[in-house]
Amino acid sequence: MNIAALDPGRDKCGFAVLARDGRVIWQKVIETARLETELAEARQKYGYEVLVEGNGTTSKEARARIRKALPELTIAVLDEYRTTELAKGEYWKAHPPKGWRRLLPVTMQVPPEPVDDFVAVILGHRYLDSLEEHHES
Repeated sequence: MNIAALDPGRDKCGFAVLARDGRVIWQKVIETARLETELAEARQKYGYEVLVEGNGTTSKEARARIRKALPELTIAVLDEYRTTELAKGEYWKAHPPKGWRRLLPVTMQVPPEPVDDFVAVILGHRYLDSLEEHHES
């Protein structure tokens, strides 16, 4: 069964669906105003039973909205510590700089688009890793 991961934000959210083996099936930056609709549509299309949610500033509000719209969905809350800086690195791996920008270290560059979807992927991987660790012990 797939899992979904959410990096909630005031105006936009990072959202991703991952297979249990960690493969990213789908990732997108969505508008917070469309949160319930996007989650429901993705659930219908990709079938996930667990939503992993980052514990950032707007997470309580997002969680309340999700519980109301999808009461049967299991929500696991995870620490977002350092996910944004890790997501920037993942962005540059997926979209290497071109032209003169490739001469600058990516750590000195700001991605030209939001990386919230990469944060969601990182949260999803953290959750799957925690399941592995729990299963092994």
